[in-house]
Order: sequence, then C-alpha cells, then structure tokens
Amino acid sequence: MQKVSVYIIAYNEAGKIADTINSVLWADEIVLADSASTDGTDRIAAEMGARVVQIPFEGFGHLRNRAIAACTHEWILSIDTDEQCTPEVRDEILALLAGTPAHDAYLVPRQNYFMGQWIRHSGWYPNFRQPQFFRKGAMRYGESPVHEGYELLTSKPAGRLEHAIWQIPFRNFEEVVKKANRYSTLGALKLSGRRVSMGQALFHGSWAFIKHYLFKRGFLDGWPGFVIALGNFEGTFYRYAKQYEAQAKWPLPTQPPLHRPGGSPSA
Repeated sequence: MQKVSVYIIAYNEAGKIADTINSVLWADEIVLADSASTDGTDRIAAEMGARVVQIPFEGFGHLRNRAIAACTHEWILSIDTDEQCTPEVRDEILALLAGTPAHDAYLVPRQNYFMGQWIRHSGWYPNFRQPQFFRKGAMRYGESPVHEGYELLTSKPAGRLEHAIWQIPFRNFEEVVKKANRYSTLGALKLSGRRVSMGQALFHGSWAFIKHYLFKRGFLDGWPGFVIALGNFEGTFYRYAKQYEAQAKWPLPTQPPLHRPGGSPSA
C-alpha cells in the first residue's frame, strides 16, 4: 500500500494540537509545520511522535508549500489544528491507497461544530477548502498571505471524498474575535495599493453578513448562524477599514511638554 504523510500547520495551538494528532495517528508520517510557537505546541507534537519543522510565517500559501516539501511520502493529507480526521475518512483514504486512485487530488468535505451544535447551513456544510488529500507534486498553493488559492499540476481534475472530517473553528467567542482580527490584518495586505473608503468597508461587510445569514441560510442555524454571519461582517469590514487606515496615515495629536505653572515642581 502506498504511504501517506500528514502535515499540520500551527502557531500557539497547545490546546488543540493533541486532538488533531490523535485523529491521524494511523498515518505513516506526521509533520508539524510550526512557526515559532511559544506555548509548547511543538513540544507536545514531538512527544506524540510528530516530526517538527520550523518555518517562519510569511503567509499561509508559503507556509503550506514549505510543509509539503517537508513531507516524505507519495500521498499527503493536510489537516489544520481546528480539524480532526474521522474514522470514515481514514478508511476511505486507506481504501483508495489499497488500489489505484482515480484522481491525484481530492477535496474533502468538512462538518463544522460551533456553539454546541453541528452547523448545517451558513455556507459551512458541506464546507471545502483547497484539496486536502493529494499526491505529492500534484498541486501547489498560491503565495497569498491568507485565503490562498491553489494550482493543480496534473491533467486530472480534483475528485471528492464522500465522507467528512470535523472542523471546530472556534472553541469560544474569544477565538471568533481573534480570528477576525488576524485574518482582517492579513486580508488587508491583499488590498495593498488599492484606494478604499469606509463606505466600501461598510458595504462589503454588510454584504458578507447578508450573504451568510440570508442567502446561505444561516438563520436556520439559530444563534450560531447569526454569530457566523456577524463574524464575517467584522472580518470583512475591518479588512477594508485597516487598508483605509494604512492609506490615511492619520497623525496622532501632539502637545509640548507640560510643566508646573510658575516654575519647576518642588522636590
């Protein structure tokens, strides 16, 4: 049977990394692409049998391409720290590798869990990102800092696995806010050089909310659907607002040093 490597990208994910690694212990190799974590993520991964490689963060596309290069086997499964492989996906992959896979790259559906329930709408189910199971050399990622695209390097189209992995994107509301902040900062880099306005920030943010809450039927997910839509509003709004801030270069108010009236302060 052909062998499979798993790569995981991480930065300060000590609270999640064990669950992710536990879900892929069946693989022939686990590679943690760490970007100088300070909370022990790399130590935990190494103790669980992963091979840790340190890769400075220069955007997610660059990080993923470097992680692929660190894998040694013919087939690669990409799992993030907020994702977990399931027994059904494991068995589907092993069945493919026991024969001759029809494709060189496969999209993998993701089933999202948020606020105590499985999300069925909001654009989160079935939820796909770039192909997550692929033959080494069959694809590469774009070098965008966030929401990186990909290019297939094979004549075969991407296939799809039937079964879904788990994604637990947020374990609490603090993570919702943190991710919106981080991704909006990285997203603003993609707008570098563009002239934007606060009106555009409001328009694009509002459209992101409407798209997820109404058109992707987030309202059917109850409060989790509302929070998901609101998080998309915030991430999109601040992406444009941060670019507007960068181009505006607002100066801070200044004033001369203030001394006590009538002379120097007493000793």
